[in-house]
Amino acid sequence: MSNWRKDHLGTSASEPLPVLIIGNGPSGICLSYLLSGYTPYVRLDAVHPHPLLQRKLAEAPGVSILDQDLDYLSEGLEGRSQSPVALLFDALLRPDTDFGGNMESVLTWKHQKERAIPHMVLGRNLPGGAWHSIEGSMVTLSQGQWMGLPDLQVKEWMCRKRRGLRNSRATAGDIAHYYRDYVTKKGLGHNFVSGAVVTAVEWGTPVSGGSGAPAPSPLFQVSGVLTTEDQSQQPFSLCARNVVLATGTSDSPARLGIPGEALPFVHYELSALEVATRAGTVTPASDPVLIVGAGLSAADAVLYARHYNIPVIHAFRRSVDDPGLVFNQLPKMLYPEYHKVHQMMREQSILSPSPYEGYRSLPEHQLLLLKEDRQAVFRDAQGLQKVFGVALVLVLIGSHPDLSFLPGAGANLAVDPDLPLSAKRNPIDVDPFTYQSTQQEGLYAVGPLAGDNFVRFVQGGALAVASSLLRKEARKPP
Repeated sequence: MSNWRKDHLGTSASEPLPVLIIGNGPSGICLSYLLSGYTPYVRLDAVHPHPLLQRKLAEAPGVSILDQDLDYLSEGLEGRSQSPVALLFDALLRPDTDFGGNMESVLTWKHQKERAIPHMVLGRNLPGGAWHSIEGSMVTLSQGQWMGLPDLQVKEWMCRKRRGLRNSRATAGDIAHYYRDYVTKKGLGHNFVSGAVVTAVEWGTPVSGGSGAPAPSPLFQVSGVLTTEDQSQQPFSLCARNVVLATGTSDSPARLGIPGEALPFVHYELSALEVATRAGTVTPASDPVLIVGAGLSAADAVLYARHYNIPVIHAFRRSVDDPGLVFNQLPKMLYPEYHKVHQMMREQSILSPSPYEGYRSLPEHQLLLLKEDRQAVFRDAQGLQKVFGVALVLVLIGSHPDLSFLPGAGANLAVDPDLPLSAKRNPIDVDPFTYQSTQQEGLYAVGPLAGDNFVRFVQGGALAVASSLLRKEARKPP
């Protein structure tokens, strides 16, 4: 650990950190890269295939993307994200990827150390965040090339490691290794502190400087516990001018809130099915495993159970043709296994003859309660109740971020403060071109917390934050 980090992890650092990033997953890593002086420019010989964007880029040759108007550049771009800056950065990094092309990025990167902003990245795990907690052999949803960070392609990295992509996709273990390697190769390691759990973030109201001067940003006090290499724990307290929330949303599994949910045969992780299969608790001859949910985690559980011939009841509240269902948004050619699950969900309902032995689909069914004798009670779309015996229940309906370290657990920061914070339905309300909280000056959110749920698009949030922080630095008095 560098002396600079030691000084700031003490309890009484004299000078506040300019930036503190909480979370060391892809969002935090990308932001650290941009704050370390790595600066994107458009290559002089590059021609972007999007005519309007190319015209705008040509208006400011030799000017860093970080110093340009992100609102202006991103206007008119369309794609698979709701964030204009995410679409912009993705278009610059992967110009024609949505059309099946693999055109080289129009960006070139210069390391300009004078532009670096001192910062620290705190994380529970090694750099890569939650990717280190995912079963290593699981194949990523996104194409491998979409999992990469700036200026180090995953494909290029895997070639060096003599690894290969499966159907254009990588394993979670490879990606976790890639993120850790990225931090090392780009020389970012001195900014990262692993084993750090933040327990409180507090801030006060800034006092005006008087004589008409603008009020300074509030100072943030960040407290937590650091687990050291010898497994001892030491408290830390940091002071920062800006805090970036990059913690993702995998902290707390979403629950159904029904009677019987606390029974010991109810679980929220696919790993519970793996353990039960190895232990022989569930077998081809046992009662079915009940899988609740219609997302990709639920589909992974169905695929796992089918592989071992374990009978499955698959219940979900939506219609199989609901456009919001993730299967209806995935290209069939890239994701044949998920489209097979979707086909099963559509073709096999409880009332139809069984084209898929050992699998029952219950679309538009709501689980009402679970009984101690392992009976599951449902209500269907017509209001009729149905009861099934089950061996195990997997509730895979998403997860919520744990922001208990913020005042009020961050509820007042959400788009709708009266509803639970949710990456998909109710993220933190941020300015779309700076990613600064609309409720609190100096507080930023990136990644799933701001509604960006794919690695491919979280990098745009990092670009927006870095651009905003660089502008703040430029406005500081000498």
